[in-house]
Amino acid sequence: MKKLLSISGVLSALAAAPAWAQDGLEVIGRPVDGAMGFQPAATEVARRLQWLDGMILVIITVITLFVTALMAWVVIRYNAKRNPNPANFTHNTPVEIAWTVIPIVILVFIGAFSLPTLFHQQEIPEADVTIKATGYQWFWGYEYVDEGFGFDSYMIGAPATGGDNSLTPETEEALVEAGYAREDFLLATDNAVVIPVNKTVVVQVTGADVIHAWTIPAFGVKQDAVPGRLAELWFKAEKEGIYFGQCSELCGIAHAYMPITVKVVSEEAYAAWLAEAKAEFAGVPQSFNVASN
Repeated sequence: MKKLLSISGVLSALAAAPAWAQDGLEVIGRPVDGAMGFQPAATEVARRLQWLDGMILVIITVITLFVTALMAWVVIRYNAKRNPNPANFTHNTPVEIAWTVIPIVILVFIGAFSLPTLFHQQEIPEADVTIKATGYQWFWGYEYVDEGFGFDSYMIGAPATGGDNSLTPETEEALVEAGYAREDFLLATDNAVVIPVNKTVVVQVTGADVIHAWTIPAFGVKQDAVPGRLAELWFKAEKEGIYFGQCSELCGIAHAYMPITVKVVSEEAYAAWLAEAKAEFAGVPQSFNVASN
């Protein structure tokens, strides 16, 4: 994708970054120090994946406890002290049938739930919004395919924006000016992906140089960005807010500094942002009246 923001342009953009759809949005999809488990699910895809993970964890735990108890019982019951004369046999048909049939039943049971979840994730529905995400070393480029504009998205404080990957006073000031908190350092970007709530979003993912990966944990989506290939993922965000993700494929020295920021807003706020974004990134003057839409 042709870069619509030069490095020098990014520096000035940080100083005057518009808080499009920023005010009043709750930060939902953010990692929390010391927390365990998943981020709150914001899509049906994420909810189904998290339920499947919990169900499989229960099965694995039961199997682990059973095997551990069985091994302990065998060690105690059949040790050399209690059995100076070991039994001599070659097989036990009922046990062999059981250890063959029971795993098959367990796998079929898991498959009965995992395959529908996989199909739900992989069958791409008709999109309300289509976005092409291209991974670069080390930032993301986005194109709103049906709207005729695109932009590049850099981490606030990344080297490309004049930072040094540390939370300096200048970087903290840039975060605050863009509407973020200092806790959002390494997560917030100068330009965020903005999408409407409760609309089907299809993201076309590719890479421009090496393999990257586009991920939003709260949405339950992750897709490798492979140069020369165009993959797709989809989601329908159910709650307005700000969600963060990261490149999830080791892609070079600055891999840790190419985050993803997605803002889920109301349809009215999205329409207003779309008009401003077209004027900003595509150079197309927009005549837009929120009240009339």
